[in-house]
Amino acid sequence: MDITITPAASEKINALKNREDGILKLKWDTEGNGCVLNGVPTLWYVDEADADHDVLLETNDMPILVEKPKMVFYDEELKIDYSAEAGMFQLKSPNQILNGRMAFRNK
Repeated sequence: MDITITPAASEKINALKNREDGILKLKWDTEGNGCVLNGVPTLWYVDEADADHDVLLETNDMPILVEKPKMVFYDEELKIDYSAEAGMFQLKSPNQILNGRMAFRNK
């Protein structure tokens, strides 16, 4: 899996994170959705990896954790962008927009 973080997204991530010692995570969030298939991608800023589930991927900008069991829900090429007009992060691939209004949470 190849993930690119745009300069706009990188700038916004750095502005929103509340500590320097955390790490960015692409989380397949299923809370309140009832089923793993109904999850939505979100960005979390976490203290550490979940050793049983997370893999660390290098990007063009900063490393990012991805839940290995949930990688099947993503395309091979992903881009994390930030839309100033929408005030939201976006997760895109060459084929689709996976989440046009992606949340960022400090965990």
